[in-house]
Amino acid sequence: MPIQGKHPTFRVVEENPPNGGASIETLVEQPITPVDRFFVRSHAPTPIIDAASYWLTVEGAVKKPLMLTLADLVHFPRVSLTAVLQCAGNRRVEMQEIAPIPDELIWDREAVSSGKWSGYSLAAVLRTAGVDESAADRLHVAFEGLDQIEKQGAFFPYGSSIPLSKALDPLVMLADTLNDAPLTPDHGYPLRLFVPGYIGARSVKWVARIIVQDAPSENYYQARAYKLFPPNIQPEDADWEQGLMLGELSVNSAIATPQDRAIVPPGEVLIKGYAISGGRGVARVDVSTDAGVTWKQAALLGDDLPYAWRLWEYRADLREGDYHIMARAWDTAANTQPEQIIWNFKGYMNNACPRIRLQVKG
Repeated sequence: MPIQGKHPTFRVVEENPPNGGASIETLVEQPITPVDRFFVRSHAPTPIIDAASYWLTVEGAVKKPLMLTLADLVHFPRVSLTAVLQCAGNRRVEMQEIAPIPDELIWDREAVSSGKWSGYSLAAVLRTAGVDESAADRLHVAFEGLDQIEKQGAFFPYGSSIPLSKALDPLVMLADTLNDAPLTPDHGYPLRLFVPGYIGARSVKWVARIIVQDAPSENYYQARAYKLFPPNIQPEDADWEQGLMLGELSVNSAIATPQDRAIVPPGEVLIKGYAISGGRGVARVDVSTDAGVTWKQAALLGDDLPYAWRLWEYRADLREGDYHIMARAWDTAANTQPEQIIWNFKGYMNNACPRIRLQVKG
């Protein structure tokens, strides 16, 4: 069953809850991802929300708890930003080729999109509630949505948290529009958190509750689900207290065209893809046609916006033969991608240099 309002190339990874993304070829056609191609990641069915009866509460370690309607929010300053949203499981399919990734959605390269976000300043809301900014390095801000997840007979909302120091970033917002239009239900209508530079799991959809507290959220999806473990750890061995809590995105890239094991005629071959930096900005993208022996720079397309992706292309003059194509992105702090995949049993944060095999044949 297709996800409502999506492009014909949209691949449904899971029907219920709705999860999927557009084909990689269509994703790189333009720097701003149209909403009908924007990937969807949900852990529960999309809730039906009546905007007229919607409330947002701010509570916990604040001097003045708040209960805000959508009409109340219009008094807060607005923030606008072009930025990427990426699931921590993007490119998981490559990890699965090394070893099984049980009980996870097997994303290809489509669990990422770049959009124009606009909403209300989270920092302004927190300051109105009287948050203690001197404790920014100690406190955390937790969020809960209006969806209802069922696990082992229990129902609970999706929840997550970010450090207060990040919550006070002037670019973190309570978003109500995507690409200059109101959010669709699958993307969080009427209001969602948007945390630029962080994994998508921290940008809670249908957000209805904000809690300032001394520790990270105890919600399953903060305390257990989105954690990173070393390659030698298996689920039965995992100490969830020791897993790394995911936050900032890593520098990453993907090859969108040609497809792996494609056969193309000799001559100029156009290699295209996307690169992201997690907020530092993409400095360059290198491409190798000989399995990493030599590298040349690709052309970066579009505007240099630190939180958005950079589309790139490289024109290779290839004779007949077999080629091993690789790409690697660099951010402005000189961070780059590892050449080999660092496997983990959750299949998270795969940012290894992407590779394709190409046969050039007349």
